Amino acid sequence: MPYPMIDPVAFELGPLAIRWYALAYIAGLLLGWWYVRRLAQVPPAVTTPERIDDFLVWATLGVVLGGRLGYVLVYNPAYYFAHPAEIAMVWQGGMAFHGGLAGVVVALLLFCRRHRIAPLALGDVIACAAPVGLFFGRLANFVNAELYGRPAPDLPWAMVFPTDPTGLPRHPSQLYEATLEGLVLFVILALLWRVRAVRLRRGSLIGVFLVGYGLARFTVEFAREPDPQLGYLFGGVTMGQILSLPMILAGLGFLVYAWTRPPQDPEQESP
Repeated sequence: MPYPMIDPVAFELGPLAIRWYALAYIAGLLLGWWYVRRLAQVPPAVTTPERIDDFLVWATLGVVLGGRLGYVLVYNPAYYFAHPAEIAMVWQGGMAFHGGLAGVVVALLLFCRRHRIAPLALGDVIACAAPVGLFFGRLANFVNAELYGRPAPDLPWAMVFPTDPTGLPRHPSQLYEATLEGLVLFVILALLWRVRAVRLRRGSLIGVFLVGYGLARFTVEFAREPDPQLGYLFGGVTMGQILSLPMILAGLGFLVYAWTRPPQDPEQESP
């Protein structure tokens, strides 16, 4: 299947080039903010719309700083320590989801502490919106022809990516991830959110998100080409698979915690 040649630059404003990569992050954050704003008002309400507006800034900083630092420190530390000026060049790509997740968690904990919001209650809402950003982020990876899959010459929908020096047909693993981490996980969380008993079990949706993402990422890694500077690790596993295992375990921990405690209603607590 031919790779659709899409210019990574969406449009230009004079000397300023606006890339699809940046627009994908903006779209994910804005649509996620809109969705969180809606969910936070579903009884029992988690917090006010104004507080959600404030959290958008915190979440943006968490995603960008955490995602970039995660990539620099985990996936390519030697290069960036040798070229420190390029650490801030996020427009060139190089973001790690696990780092972005850590950044959002830190932002959420600090924000909830400042505004006296139950972290698990807000965390459940944020978890429901996270697949939106993942979906757009993976589409941006596809447009950039980066993070492509392993060679698959006999696969009918395999593609030759213009950034691949080997010229081999490969799995379009970015689209696999956009589907599993984005669309499928979004639908699962949206359906669970509609069940009031689930909403009252704080931490349930966080757990489902962590387990769902971890399983999806671990599975797709079998079709995704590992980062060239890391390659395959012990036993043929990849760094993405190693980082996904703690997420799955943490998600199971959240589910056990949520369903072994009595349900909690935020409307009965002071904001």
